Amino acid sequence: MTHLIETPPPSRPKRPLFLRRGPMENIATMLIAIGFLMLFQPFLLVLYSYSLVTLLAGTAMFIIVSKFPE
Repeated sequence: MTHLIETPPPSRPKRPLFLRRGPMENIATMLIAIGFLMLFQPFLLVLYSYSLVTLLAGTAMFIIVSKFPE
């Protein structure tokens, strides 16, 4: 009678945080939300001035990050 020993599958090394899809999608979504809030606040013109850039950066980041593997 032979006993088969099952070996666990080799585990992949964990990716750094900036290469993982989940956390980076959350960061991109937060950037979009911050840009949206900057756009609709009535107090500081500087925040309003950079709101479009922030929205575009968050959107571009989300599009790029959504292609990352999980």
